[in-house]
Parts: sequence; C-alpha cells; structure tokens
Amino acid sequence: MRQRHHLIWPSDPGWQRLQEQVADARRRATMAHWQSNNWPVVARRADADAATDEICAGIALPPDAQGNKPRIALRLRAGEVAVARAPILLQDVLAARLPGLPPAWPRAMAELHAQASRAGIALSVFGSLAWQALTGQAYLRAGSDIDLLFQPASRRQLEQGVRLLAYHAMFLPLDGEIVFPGEAAVSWKEWRQVAVLGGDPDGRVLQKAPDAVRLERVGALMQSLPAQDEGRCAA
Repeated sequence: MRQRHHLIWPSDPGWQRLQEQVADARRRATMAHWQSNNWPVVARRADADAATDEICAGIALPPDAQGNKPRIALRLRAGEVAVARAPILLQDVLAARLPGLPPAWPRAMAELHAQASRAGIALSVFGSLAWQALTGQAYLRAGSDIDLLFQPASRRQLEQGVRLLAYHAMFLPLDGEIVFPGEAAVSWKEWRQVAVLGGDPDGRVLQKAPDAVRLERVGALMQSLPAQDEGRCAA
C-alpha cells in the first residue's frame, strides 16, 4: 500500500519496532499514544532510498501555538500492515458532525457532496480535516483548507469534477488533487489553470506519483482516461 493519502494501521509488532528506532522520547510517546487510540498513519511519497518492501508513511500532529504542524516520518515493512484502506470520504466527514467547524462549512460541504454524488463522483478527504475526523483532535485553524481527492472515471467526469470544485471554491476553502490512472496526482487548481483555462494539450502540470514528482503534459493525462463513463453513450 504505497498510494499517497491512504490510511494504514500498523500491527502491534510494527508499532513496537518503529518506536524502538526513535531516539526522541516525545516522539516515542506520541507513537504510543497513536497506537493506544488505534489511529492510522498516512501513506506518503516513497523516500528515494526506501526498499521495495518498505512503505513510507507519517503522522501529522495538531498545529502548535505558532501554527506549525509537527510531523513524524515512518517506514513500515509490508508485513507490518494490519489494515489499509482508502482515504475517508466526504460523506463520512459529514456524517461525523464534527464540532468546531466554521459555521458555513457543513451546509456548503453537504451541497458539494450532493452535487458530486449526482455526477457519480466520490470525493475523499485528506489533510487537516481528515486528521480531525480520524482522531478528534483540533487540527483546523483559521485559514485551513479543505483538501479533497477525486479519481475521475472518464474525461467527462474529470470536466464535471473540476467545474464543481471551482464553483464550490467560491464558498469553501477547497484545495486538493485529481488522481489519474497509475496514481498520478495533480492539483485540481493547477489542472484548471493549465488544462481548462489555458486549453493547451502541451501545457504541463506537476504530477505527484507514489515515488516521484515530475512535469507531465495535460494531453497525456487526458488520454489516460476514456472519453465517457463506462456504459454511457455519446450524445
């Protein structure tokens, strides 16, 4: 499980080995706290020197008084993963009815979810909002973004999804990524700027793969998707 943003629950022996390798007592205590609460770690891009059987992951802590977000980088062995799953869905965050959200967020997020669902688009959540939903700790601050992921099934769905996000970004501080086939992730805002507003198939966007970051042509990413959703006929 190397896909960025996926949730991983290490096994007890995995937690033990990870804690034994950390010299800093505060970090060991944090990891023990994470384990005792059965909170997940999150997969991140692979380090350049990571072995093929290693999974790079991490813990992000709530912001401190200065707004800094301490992070703990981890490397799990494949056999130390007890459970792994995709990022939580926006609908799960809405169902959790998290306290402390800005007053306008729940209704606006519910409307975004409803419109995305009608288009067959499942929106996932990562970043501060996801950590808050998963742990119940206070991650969100004034100025926090709502980081969303969506994986379009077709070029048509890609267009619909970006249009929806751009519209709802007028009411919510939306950020996040589009995930193309092969786990290639691109900022939806950058995609909109280059591919939609720019309209140049030779324009390039920053593509984040599980193990590297590179520039890629928008035309190549478009061609990785079918024109329409499976089972949908052209008009």
